[in-house]
Amino acid sequence: MADDGEHLLIQIADGLAEIRLNRPERLNALSQNMLQSLYQRVPEVCADPTVRAILITGAGRAFCAGGDVGPMGPPDPNRTLGGMSAAHYWVKALRFCEKPVVTAVNGAAAGGGFGIALVGDVVLASDAAFFKAGFTDLGVAADYGLAYTLPRACGEPRAAEILFSDRRVPAEEAHRLGIVSRLIPAASFEADAKAFARKLAGAARGAQLTKRLLRLGEVQSFTSYLAVEATTQLEAFQSQDFLEGVAAFKAKRPAVFRGL
Repeated sequence: MADDGEHLLIQIADGLAEIRLNRPERLNALSQNMLQSLYQRVPEVCADPTVRAILITGAGRAFCAGGDVGPMGPPDPNRTLGGMSAAHYWVKALRFCEKPVVTAVNGAAAGGGFGIALVGDVVLASDAAFFKAGFTDLGVAADYGLAYTLPRACGEPRAAEILFSDRRVPAEEAHRLGIVSRLIPAASFEADAKAFARKLAGAARGAQLTKRLLRLGEVQSFTSYLAVEATTQLEAFQSQDFLEGVAAFKAKRPAVFRGL
């Protein structure tokens, strides 16, 4: 696994980019080193033509504990706004890139870590994981898009209660509420999460085109969306993956997609 800075590890193999937050002694709290590496490398990974799916997880027993509270002090307005802008740069890259993004929540996902988890198109969680907003307890607002993504996952009333109360949400409850896509036993979590992400990396171009449509639905009217859906489907029908899918279906064999 390539080391892209002390606190971030990235490995790309067979179409899958694995991004691992790597500060286990601090529950993968977001250090400046980690944030700078995320800013620099995530958009590159999203744009890499060899990458067909992205997996984000944490080292050790946590996914991400959010911002590193220890160094926090009196705010500098320019630094605060600059830091938020930098974070939004790579978060938007993940949200809107045409590669499926899987977040594998192996443990605690708190504060900004909760927000990062919900940037994923698919959110996998260990049955030992939990989620906690934590912003109200610090006297700050939710960030990393959480007040946008959480209501879309579980509805506004439930999201408001979770955000306002700052209570701990166990993985089982998060799955029941629709925050988590799939719950996986802790004993097999890493292997099962990787297997799921590898399957997406081997999927047809249609998975990437479908993500395009998922995100388009957030910003366009239904009528405008349908117009783009039509041209996107035309793109799919003109792809090599479509020809392979039809040939495999007729031959009753597994398809071998190349993302083309």
